[in-house]
Amino acid sequence: MAKRKSKFICQECGYESPKWMGKCPGCNQWNTLIEETVVTGTQKRGNWASGSNITQKPEKITAIESQEEPRIVTGIGELNRVLGGGIVRGSLVLIGGDPGIGKSTLLLQVSNQLATQNIDVLYISGEESTRQTKLRADRLGVTSDRLYVLAETNMLDITTQIDQLKPSFVVIDSIQTVFKEDVTSAPGSVTQVRECTSELMRIAKRNNIPIFIVGHVTKEGSIAGPRLLEHMVDAVLYFEGERHHTFRILRGVKNRFGSTNDMGIFEMKEEGLKEVLNPSEIFLEERSRGAAGSTVVASMEGTRPVLVEIQALISPTSFGNPRRMATGIDHNRVPLLMAVLEKRVGLMLQNQDAYVKVAGGVKLDEPAIDLAVAISVASSFRDQPSRMDDVLIGEVGLTGEIRRVSRIEQRVQEAAKLGFKRAVIPAKNLEGWNPPDDIQVVGVNTVQEAIQVTLGGS
Repeated sequence: MAKRKSKFICQECGYESPKWMGKCPGCNQWNTLIEETVVTGTQKRGNWASGSNITQKPEKITAIESQEEPRIVTGIGELNRVLGGGIVRGSLVLIGGDPGIGKSTLLLQVSNQLATQNIDVLYISGEESTRQTKLRADRLGVTSDRLYVLAETNMLDITTQIDQLKPSFVVIDSIQTVFKEDVTSAPGSVTQVRECTSELMRIAKRNNIPIFIVGHVTKEGSIAGPRLLEHMVDAVLYFEGERHHTFRILRGVKNRFGSTNDMGIFEMKEEGLKEVLNPSEIFLEERSRGAAGSTVVASMEGTRPVLVEIQALISPTSFGNPRRMATGIDHNRVPLLMAVLEKRVGLMLQNQDAYVKVAGGVKLDEPAIDLAVAISVASSFRDQPSRMDDVLIGEVGLTGEIRRVSRIEQRVQEAAKLGFKRAVIPAKNLEGWNPPDDIQVVGVNTVQEAIQVTLGGS
């Protein structure tokens, strides 16, 4: 016989404890352990794939036939890029992002794109009524008859509707609102999220249909609920961007069927999200001419080179400890690069406040942006602008050397395509390829040499 007993589960990380504690030992958060009733004991369970108790026999890996996973290509190229070429049938995809960032808008647009390809789509909303969804659909221009909308939060009813309609694509918005009746916890709790996601995973694999589920995020920006949620799904996508800016960035942090390095860029407009086919041109269109502290770097986002402006502002401090602030890059890299400039170049920055920003709301995390950040800081400190048609690429070492970076050819080609006349790159990257004819490539070995080339003087 199954028995019911209580235990305390952390709503942040899923840590389980037989008694209540004020501080969770798993994530060190206070007052996150909530009492939940669970069912224990053995129950007879069948095979979910066949409905019987016969399990599959193990096969030799050499006897398994290799085949490409079939994909559904949507009409949104940026989403196809992030997913690795399209939506894989039978996959479970989790998409998260801040409230109001555009997750529901994106998924409703994807649903409409698939429905226009004669694919039955079921959009299940647990946060909006069907009339509210219809209002948003009218704004986005959704007109397909093969897009079905359901306002439901009961997992049993959702499963019944999927079995009856037999759609080829399902959206759950959001997983925190769905609940199972046989689980006593409240909707959105760790137990409910885990059990409902497991049920959706079984539906996706059994019926070979892709399911997209929306997940809320915590104040730190991570997916709310247990970390197990991200391990269960096939792909995890994050929708990023400032609510007060028009650009949105879709990143893949997990993908069993493709790369996790690519990103898709969208622009939020009144009629919905529009793809940004040339993000470099968009990020550079408002760049000030002749301004000190501004440089351009060619950064790689997966397989796509993106040219972004990096701005720096250096001003004398009025405090005992100078401030070091960074937006869009790792804040620890700013004091590191400033220390290199002080020690290897001789710039007296120890009594200067430093503010570094990546324009456009983009987040860059690769070492190839080091040289552009260092030149921006030196340019602002000297109040001497660099050339407008320069693009800077390179990693800066602690001894002041400029180290080689990957995919230099694609970066320089993107810069030449946008009209830049000179690329300052690591000298080690000059070997083994031929640069375009309409751009000058200059190799540098040290930060001192790079400053000489870009700013002149000593």
